[in-house]
Amino acid sequence: MRIDVRPRKRNAPRPRWKVAKAFHQWLRGRPCLIGGDCEGPMQACHVDYAGDKGMGTKVSDRFAVPMCAAHHAESHEQGVQTFEAKHRVNLLAAANAYWAKWPGRHEWEQSQ
Repeated sequence: MRIDVRPRKRNAPRPRWKVAKAFHQWLRGRPCLIGGDCEGPMQACHVDYAGDKGMGTKVSDRFAVPMCAAHHAESHEQGVQTFEAKHRVNLLAAANAYWAKWPGRHEWEQSQ
């Protein structure tokens, strides 16, 4: 058997307009959107149906909400529609609200 030892071909990096690392850091300092029985560190959970997701690419960072690791995993296991119905939350509306509240938004938008 032959083993391919060539370096793996890397995908193109995400476009600048999709990346807002400072926003992710700010989100991780917020409490879990769902609340209640939370477990694990805070994470930025992307709302996949926000619109600018492509094949092999993640949605823009601006469409993210803060969730603990347990609720983030639950959202992926159950699917978004089931998760939103169970917790009575609209993730896209919440993501837009968090983006509007982020203190660094204007500076980030001007740099784009």
